[in-house]
Amino acid sequence: MREAKRVSLRFAIVLLLAFISFNQLFAEDDTILYESFDKSFDGRWIVSEKEGYNGEWKHEKSEGHDDYGLLVSEPARKYAIVKELDEPASLKDGTILLQFETRLQKGLECGGAYLKYLRPQEAGWVPKGFDNESPYSIMFGPDKCGTTNKVHFILKHKNPKSGEYVEHHLKFPPSVPHDKLTHVYTAILKPDNELQILVDGEEKKKANFLSSEDFEPPLIPAKTIPDPDDVKPEDWDERAKIPDPEAVKPDDWDEDAPMEIEDEDAVKPEGWLDDEPEEIDDPEATKPEDWDEEEDGEWEAPKTDNPKCQEGPGCGEWKRPMKRNPAYKGKWHAPLIDNPNYKGIWKPQEIPNPDYFELDQPEFEPIAAVGIEIWTMQDGILFDNILIAQDEKVASSIRDTTWKPKFDVEKEKEKATEAAAGTDALGGFQKKVFEILYQVAEISFLSEHKDKIIELIEKAEKQPIITIGVLVSVVVVILTVFLKLIFGGKKAAVEKKPEPVAETSNTEGSSEEKAEENEEPAPARKRQSRRET
Repeated sequence: MREAKRVSLRFAIVLLLAFISFNQLFAEDDTILYESFDKSFDGRWIVSEKEGYNGEWKHEKSEGHDDYGLLVSEPARKYAIVKELDEPASLKDGTILLQFETRLQKGLECGGAYLKYLRPQEAGWVPKGFDNESPYSIMFGPDKCGTTNKVHFILKHKNPKSGEYVEHHLKFPPSVPHDKLTHVYTAILKPDNELQILVDGEEKKKANFLSSEDFEPPLIPAKTIPDPDDVKPEDWDERAKIPDPEAVKPDDWDEDAPMEIEDEDAVKPEGWLDDEPEEIDDPEATKPEDWDEEEDGEWEAPKTDNPKCQEGPGCGEWKRPMKRNPAYKGKWHAPLIDNPNYKGIWKPQEIPNPDYFELDQPEFEPIAAVGIEIWTMQDGILFDNILIAQDEKVASSIRDTTWKPKFDVEKEKEKATEAAAGTDALGGFQKKVFEILYQVAEISFLSEHKDKIIELIEKAEKQPIITIGVLVSVVVVILTVFLKLIFGGKKAAVEKKPEPVAETSNTEGSSEEKAEENEEPAPARKRQSRRET
């Protein structure tokens, strides 16, 4: 009995120490927000009452787990909900981590599952009126619809010269995992201007806030711009080659000679059936019992190929075949020579950019609230374990203790389901192929073709039997771009300066801009027994 008491006491002490350590971990690192949704969100999160946002949020368990989250419960709805922080969080001092889990329990064909980190209410919004126009500092998370397939990171930055807030989009963001498992997304903002994007704890993207290679438009404008008032001189000749003005058309050049002529050497094959038609009435066709000649007209049997023509060398009127005319030369053109007046491709001269400014660090706006504002065609999207912290160890600890156990269970269940269906080997191979293809889509020199590659991959996911064909197609795209890079191509005459995007009501590239496609009614049934004339 005493031994049992000692064991119970030791166990209680261990639990107490673990509890104290956990609390100290969060106390020491000044965790700004941690929302586990273990309790109902009522009274802590505010559901928007703005017109049109009628999606119902629910406090539900993640499928197959005892862990609760915030659930998008209905498809084809707009959703908005927000939680205010006790105090606005500054993004200017030290490292800041933004992390949350989401699970697309029914997949995602068209919709977003991202978070918005909102500015203080002095910027012009109220929690019950939270909508897509509410001003935010950062938007972060997955979004997928049509050719859009990305883990957004958008910074709204105040232009120090104009005072306008401009959306700066992360270039070449990671793709959204293509399954129904729980995934955790992490954005790490560091004081040296570095940004890291992690998916399931693995780094998928590293960027610099002040680099023009990483954000579009760049936070720091170009020092010079093409002079908008500069005009190409009238005598500026951009033609590298010109027709030889001294060239003369040869006397024997016949421009009227046809490209093809009849082959006079051709002879009609022996046994040719001149009197047999190429098509005959189908002998097996019969007039339908419900055919009404007053309504449908006189019934005629459909035509079919004449079997006699197939047995013999041919039938019908025989005509000599055509052959290329050896005298054909086509329209005469003077040969091209180097243009002695060629001055190159004209472009306006560069002038100092009047909107140029320098930054040592982005002027991050503080975060006063976290909101979810989406328009989605899918239900079953579950949000959980939303974190804002200053210590990377906290984010890592939460991933290990909350996300990893759930993910492992879901992964094993997925494997068991595939094995039971007898598709484990093929399914595993295809998943590896898809993973590689999505990684290929992130290669920077393929950026112009990313949407096309993603479209091909998504098509293969819906029709796994064409996986190899899609793989070949992607390889062709890569080789084409690679060869173009090696051998070069024509460049645009004038490089246009990207126009800053002022603060707008909708976020570029997000699924909220995707309108629902109208379904076209099926055409009326057409009777086809009677041959068309």
